Amino acid sequence: MTAAAPVIEIRDLHKSYGSLEVLKGVDVVAPAGHVVSLIGSSGSGKSTLLRCCNLLEDSQQGDVIFSGEPIKWKGTGLNRRPADRAQMIRVRTNLSMVFQQFNLWAHMTILQNVMEAPVTVLGRDKSEVEASARKYLDKVGIVDKCDAYPAMLSGGQQQRAAIARALCMEPKALLFDEPTSALDPELEQEVVKVIKALAEEGRTMLLVTHDMRLAADVSDHVIFLHKGKIEEQGDPATLFGSPKTERLQGFLSATVPG
Repeated sequence: MTAAAPVIEIRDLHKSYGSLEVLKGVDVVAPAGHVVSLIGSSGSGKSTLLRCCNLLEDSQQGDVIFSGEPIKWKGTGLNRRPADRAQMIRVRTNLSMVFQQFNLWAHMTILQNVMEAPVTVLGRDKSEVEASARKYLDKVGIVDKCDAYPAMLSGGQQQRAAIARALCMEPKALLFDEPTSALDPELEQEVVKVIKALAEEGRTMLLVTHDMRLAADVSDHVIFLHKGKIEEQGDPATLFGSPKTERLQGFLSATVPG
C-alpha cells in the first residue's frame, strides 16, 4: 500500500438480486479528502453501490479496494462472500454510513447512541469516547440534546445525531445514503450545512443524494448512474453546466428547479 492509494476504489462491480442485475460493471475512485457524489433516478443502483462498498451487500464480480487493500472473496457469482471476517469488520468500521432513516436506538439517549459503537465495537475507553461524542455533537450543533431521547428530537436533529455517531467511529470515509430525503425542506438545510462543513474539512465522502445543489456545492467528482451503469461523470461544473448525454440532460431538467 502506498500513501497515494485512494480510500475507496471499486473496479468493474457487478451486483444482482437473483436474475435482476442492479450494477453492471461500475468503477468508482474516492481519493483521500475528496467528495464523490452519486446521482441518478430511483432504481439506478446508487444505494446498492454504497452498500456493496462497505460490504453490507455482497457483489458478484469486481474488486472493492480499501486504502490499497483488496477485499478477499470466497465463492463465485451469487455465492461470493467476503473470505476474511476480520478484514470485513475492519473495513466496515472505517467506512461509517449515514442512512436515509436515522436508525437511532429509541431506548438510548443521544449521547449513548453516539458512544455505543466506539465502546462496544472498537473497545475504546468509555470516558475518552464520551469526550469525543460530546465534541462531535457540538460540531453538528446539538450538544444540548445529549440527554434527550430520539423521539424528543426533530428529524433534522436526529439525522445530525446520526452524523455525529458516524464521526465518533473516526472513520477514514463517510458514506451518505440520501441523508436529507426523509426531511422537510427547512430541516434538510440543517443537515446540508453539516455535510458542507465536513466537505470543507477535507473528509473523504461518498454521497448518494437527490439534492443536485448539494452535489454541485460539495463534490469533487459526480457520477450519474442509469440502470446500473455509469452514463456520465466528471467535475460538478462540467457535469451540471454542460451535460453531454440526453439522459443526463433529461434527468437534470426534471430535478433541478428553474
